[in-house]
Amino acid sequence: MVIKPQHSRSRRAFLMVDVVVGMAMLVLAIFPLAYTLNSESHLFRATYQRALAMEIVDGEMEILAAGEWRAFPEGTHPYPVAARAAANLPDGLFQLTRTGPHVRLEWIPAEKSGIGTVVREVTVK
Repeated sequence: MVIKPQHSRSRRAFLMVDVVVGMAMLVLAIFPLAYTLNSESHLFRATYQRALAMEIVDGEMEILAAGEWRAFPEGTHPYPVAARAAANLPDGLFQLTRTGPHVRLEWIPAEKSGIGTVVREVTVK
């Protein structure tokens, strides 16, 4: 004699609904979290690149202020940077502007990337 459990179809249906609801809750929790992590990784990269550009510009400005500014004529010139860390920056250029004793060094990104322009100015004697 075989005894069949009663309501086995309804139990299976309830289990299937339970699994679908659980998966829906998981998806609703994971997608916003994944989006947040992605946007934060972009923010971290932009922050790193801005700090790197500031560090390079600050170091080069110290060299210029120590007397290297005399090697450049008045006007605006592309400024060569020997820092290997500059390879981690997005496309852009370093530009030196000399107006009398006023020296301005800036890094200008080629595209708008959230980093912005980094500028340092000094008046030398």
